[in-house]
Amino acid sequence: MGTAAPNHHSFALIRHLFHLCLLVVISTHATAATTQRFKQAPKFYNSPSCASIRLPPTDTCSEDAVHVAMTLDVTYLRGSMAAILSVLQHSSCPESVIFHFVTAASPSALLNRTLANSFPYLKFQIYPFDDAAVAGLISTSIRSALDCPLNYARNYLANLLPSCLRRIVYLDSDLVLVDDIAKLAATPLGANSVLAAPEYCNANFSAYFTPSFWSNPSLPLTFAGRRPCYFNTGVMVIDLQRWRAGDYTTKIQEWMELQKRMRIYELGSLPPFLLVFAGNIGPVDHRWNQHGLGGDNFRGLCRDLHPGPVSLLHWSGKGKPWARLDANRPCPLDALWAPYDLLETPFALEA
Repeated sequence: MGTAAPNHHSFALIRHLFHLCLLVVISTHATAATTQRFKQAPKFYNSPSCASIRLPPTDTCSEDAVHVAMTLDVTYLRGSMAAILSVLQHSSCPESVIFHFVTAASPSALLNRTLANSFPYLKFQIYPFDDAAVAGLISTSIRSALDCPLNYARNYLANLLPSCLRRIVYLDSDLVLVDDIAKLAATPLGANSVLAAPEYCNANFSAYFTPSFWSNPSLPLTFAGRRPCYFNTGVMVIDLQRWRAGDYTTKIQEWMELQKRMRIYELGSLPPFLLVFAGNIGPVDHRWNQHGLGGDNFRGLCRDLHPGPVSLLHWSGKGKPWARLDANRPCPLDALWAPYDLLETPFALEA
């Protein structure tokens, strides 16, 4: 797929998008620096059977560790802190979990200090993400929060993280685990799968692409020979070596380039993953992504859990539990997120 030269309107749209994201980051950065303070989390210890892992960079790529990749920014920092705490609290080997945080370049020092203060024993590394890598590829979607460059950093994990690192669990910032992440990390990928995630084959897969996509004589053929199903990219087990070998970052970028020329989808960074991987991923039990708790992308209404057991609660959608709790308009399930909230309340700060 070749790349067409962007026109004047495309450049104007890109500039507007990045100015918007920059304003959000700057304003939230100021708020986080002056008013958001987080409590120190308790230290969690390995059980006797766990492997001993040293601090990065010594054991950055240890195969005895569980490697967790997340994006980290000031906008969703409160959610990220809760997610980290939930991973550690429910892990049988919390000292053997290594976090790999991808951040926007500018606030990385602040984020580093915040992590170190709240999790003094956390094993982690920070990898700055250059927005320029994705600058000309982002198309506007149905919700502006989906359009900020860091939301696309998952496309570049294989390039950003150390080449010696083989397998990671990728997690969004608006979730909490209530089970041992080692179980998820051990998901079999089979002989060929690059990633594994819960699939939802009852979802209307065709709705994730525009009529222009489906009416094109050749584009739907990309799914020939596979049974594509929707999966949520907020929880994935990824084999980075297979990703690199197949150059999947380039494959995703090619679809994003086509999207700039003809509108083939509406929903941010998800559809290129579906185009490249749907129907070819390893299976994961639905308990590992009880997603959609943030409601839809427009109103963020309350939702119930899907039937079945729960290992991970995911507030994907517009409504975030911390915002609804602060506004005194929580959904019933937001009470399950609240125990992991490390934010210092104004009362605690004054005491």
